[in-house]
Amino acid sequence: MDSLDARLKLFPVSTKLEYHSAYAQLAIAGCRLAELADLFGTPLYLYDRASLDQVVSRYRNALRETYPGSTSLTYAGKAFLCLAMAQWVKQTSLCLDCSGSGELEMARIAGIERQRLLVHGVNKSPAELERALRLAGTIVVDNLTELERIAAMSQDLNGLIPDLWLRLRPGVRVDTHPYIQTGMAESKFGMSLPEGRRAVEMCLEHGLPLTGLHFHLGSNFHEAGPVEAALAIVLKWAARIRSASGWQPLHLSPGGGLGIAYHESELPHPVITDFVRPVAQITARECRSRGLELPRLHLEPGRSLVAQAGVALYRVGAVKASGERRWLLLDGGLADNPRPALYRARYTALPVLDPQRPNRGPAWLAGPSCENGDVLIEGLALPDIQPGELLAVPMSGAYQLGMSSNYNGACRPAVVWLEGGKPRLIQRRERPEDLLDRDIGLF
Repeated sequence: MDSLDARLKLFPVSTKLEYHSAYAQLAIAGCRLAELADLFGTPLYLYDRASLDQVVSRYRNALRETYPGSTSLTYAGKAFLCLAMAQWVKQTSLCLDCSGSGELEMARIAGIERQRLLVHGVNKSPAELERALRLAGTIVVDNLTELERIAAMSQDLNGLIPDLWLRLRPGVRVDTHPYIQTGMAESKFGMSLPEGRRAVEMCLEHGLPLTGLHFHLGSNFHEAGPVEAALAIVLKWAARIRSASGWQPLHLSPGGGLGIAYHESELPHPVITDFVRPVAQITARECRSRGLELPRLHLEPGRSLVAQAGVALYRVGAVKASGERRWLLLDGGLADNPRPALYRARYTALPVLDPQRPNRGPAWLAGPSCENGDVLIEGLALPDIQPGELLAVPMSGAYQLGMSSNYNGACRPAVVWLEGGKPRLIQRRERPEDLLDRDIGLF
């Protein structure tokens, strides 16, 4: 497989090479990327609905085929959320995982039903807890202090509070960047198993609606083995809790975190069924062997659901040589995608026009920030690229815009939704005056 074919596999499922005159150009959902750049400007983020819908179908089919009980699919909004994405979640009948008041407000405005809203968070403020108690269907409780606050606050709500799940820390590591490991013993997230036992006792003492258990091991891992190990630990613990108190979980969520291929060297893509099947099987097997009722199994994909749907579009401003390096200087980078700087994340790219040109050699793609770490891609084989050309970076749908910033006064890119051959602006480009909206000034 040559590099063009391999890189195209990382783009949204509706991507095609359309021929114009003597050369090809990239198009997604029937929309030519060069025309979108002219219409909306760059940097520009594109989201392909067909890719989103395909992944949802794959998860749902895998759950239906492998788990004998009821299931639920929740989109982890922290991967990327805006009002349009929340509306798509509602239209697709997914649940939504919210990690802050802003995400919960987007869900409310989008009209997502209360029972489909889950609220996560490692240190929910009293204001966030009050909002979650009034708007959410489920609160995933991170620690005993939070549970005490919920017990106190629930007295003012006449018992009309959401279901509660306990977030446990099973002490299992996954193979991913240390910054995105969350389930090991020393993690800041969740409760130890002894703390979880105390939390169950507190819920029973206060009559709180404890209905489920949750854990999350990390993000962008590629093997189900650690999740299987954690499920065995948690279900063994749940069986002991049932023997001691009579309580057992009606809902069980091992979170999400399934990884993706960002670069052609990481192909083939992880297969969703290869992750879902062992998770479903060990849950059913452990529950049967320990006499637990089969809980409703919840999965919470974020990255694996939305990443391939997104493409970042940049324009090359300058081409320069620095020693033996060929630098392509882009109009975006660190401010809209901090992942390479944070996690050494590796991306790939294709020219929008005539991507079939022969490669000239390695190129380094860097952004405009006054920061030496503003390097988006290192040593990528690319054709001869001239100033003014467009480059498309696939697998840009997750944890980029949600982690973006206004560093150096950068304005966040516009976001366009692609469906049925029609582009639709869903987030306008920030303007310099937007950066002053919160400022009061001294004079």
